[in-house]
Amino acid sequence: MKLQFLAGVVALGLAGLAHADGFVNGNFEAGTTAGWTTGGGDRSYTNNASILPSQFLPGGSLNQDSGTRGAVIDGSYVDPNLGALLGTTVYSGKYAYRAEDTISGGLATVISQKVNNYTEANIYFAWKAVLENGGHVEDESALMMLTLTDDTTGKLLINRSYNAGYTGGGVDSRFAVQGDLFYTPAWQVEKLTIDQSLSGHSFTLSLLAADCEPTAHTGYAYLDGFGSVSPPVPEPTTYGMMLAGLGLLGYMARRKKSA
Repeated sequence: MKLQFLAGVVALGLAGLAHADGFVNGNFEAGTTAGWTTGGGDRSYTNNASILPSQFLPGGSLNQDSGTRGAVIDGSYVDPNLGALLGTTVYSGKYAYRAEDTISGGLATVISQKVNNYTEANIYFAWKAVLENGGHVEDESALMMLTLTDDTTGKLLINRSYNAGYTGGGVDSRFAVQGDLFYTPAWQVEKLTIDQSLSGHSFTLSLLAADCEPTAHTGYAYLDGFGSVSPPVPEPTTYGMMLAGLGLLGYMARRKKSA
């Protein structure tokens, strides 16, 4: 009888492990957004204080498209507004994701993924952002919002929310400034340790990037490396591409000056 009881306990434990979900294409190495949910829409009548990522996903009150302005990018992609100043646009591997396009329009894009019954030791992800200062107050400015939520308890565990308000108070020391652009020159790697109080819970990562509410200034962000292990640092070949880009920009500047 005792052996039967123990066998039943072991079977239940194995069944629980079998239902634990891992990350699906968390680092975009499929070259697509498979495993992710994307959406977007017009934010031109919605202030930052009222915006939530879920509003732009399918079924949300502001959802108007499937996130068509977002894109999976590869290591050859150079940021069109900052060039080599932004550095690499892929943190590790061959691909990353850019939320929202790189021009203005009063629009927003969201990408999100949920993992269920999570039992690994850590959750990692990496991001960069570019936010254009249009001289607006913070509540109307270009915005990025990155959240990791414990769906089991409803608690917000990681919240990175920044805007391009004209005073500069909507960003922190992670950001540099080039002209009217606030941007993160280094990849920001986030880590959540899954202790006993969190093990077995479900979690959702969501990234929102939005242009300013008056529509004339851009906001977008890059995402990579959503997984259970720390994303490896960019490969030397990636840095080589960065240096080549810097050399090209210098050549173009010298040519323009001589002309």
